[in-house]
Amino acid sequence: MKDQTFKHKSSLGQNFLTDRNILGQIVKWAAIDESDILLEIGAGQGVLTRELALSPCSRIFALEIDKTLHTHLDPLEEEFRPRLSIIWDDAVTFDYETKLPAAPTKVVANIPYNITTPLIWRLLEAFAGKGLHSMILMVQREAALRLNASPNTKDRYPLGITLEIMGERKILRKVPPQAFYPQPAVDSAVIEIKVQRNFDLPRQKNWRTLLRASFAQRRKTLINSASRNGVSKNHLIDAFSALHFNPSLRAENLTGKQWLELWHMLNSIEKERGPF
Repeated sequence: MKDQTFKHKSSLGQNFLTDRNILGQIVKWAAIDESDILLEIGAGQGVLTRELALSPCSRIFALEIDKTLHTHLDPLEEEFRPRLSIIWDDAVTFDYETKLPAAPTKVVANIPYNITTPLIWRLLEAFAGKGLHSMILMVQREAALRLNASPNTKDRYPLGITLEIMGERKILRKVPPQAFYPQPAVDSAVIEIKVQRNFDLPRQKNWRTLLRASFAQRRKTLINSASRNGVSKNHLIDAFSALHFNPSLRAENLTGKQWLELWHMLNSIEKERGPF
């Protein structure tokens, strides 16, 4: 499973999963059936790709940016044609909406850790409400904790809040560095994300603007942080008052429900007074 001739590129986050037991667990957790269209990000040397191709899914699209891996992936694509399609492109900038022949029902991937947050935002933007039901992702353990963070914790951040509002998040297991080649310097984790509601949220520019501004200076109150980073302070004060929120709240203190209420209230105020 270890190709000693291949030169791994740290700039692309290339740490390939080699532990067969964990590969099997990932496929089991994905609960793949004949109706599923799968998307894999970072096919690498095709180890997970092969396991997915052996599942009963109807179609697999596997993205890989590093074309030097064609000696691993081309034979795999030929073996499982026409169910498997290898797409050579950047997963963050790829035009999924027009270039992917069908929307995936599930994303199953060992994703490059350096693109975790922008990639998940991009996948939600492209596929939420268009067939995507769940994601089983191998990520850095630190990222998994942020994605799954509860209110009033230091790991709380915009994408985790959005996932909470859109469905469910669950850390399935911790994964040690020894499960990869080459071994990363950090622990990893497998996380499950279910996409069940509020599908348009990732595509709302002012939702992401509000979250980003509110967490820009997270030691300040939400009102002070957001207002110093482009959001109207008067709109925020009035929204907090209407919702009976404590003005001393920080961004990490709000529940997902409260974030949604705040955003809706700001949108309502915006209709009367202009953009927040």
